Amino acid sequence: MVALIADMVPGARTLRVSQREPGRSWPSPYARAYDAQGQHIALNRAQGMTVARWVIRAHPELIWDEAYDLDLTTGALRPGADAYAATGGGR
Repeated sequence: MVALIADMVPGARTLRVSQREPGRSWPSPYARAYDAQGQHIALNRAQGMTVARWVIRAHPELIWDEAYDLDLTTGALRPGADAYAATGGGR
């Protein structure tokens, strides 16, 4: 799955996936992509929803109330709050 996402979003190194799009009050699969330097890579709505659904469905054991970061080089999935704390305030 990680290889397919990396092909779908060239240049992306990390995906932040959540079940809630910012600014929306209802659940909706949502993803943002970042390059190796942590710069945002724009996704169109179809890309964002598709990759978010793939990741969420591949990990049904997780509670998706919070965001998770998927590292596209290692395939590791970790809570987004961990990355936020490690960078001193997020990306």
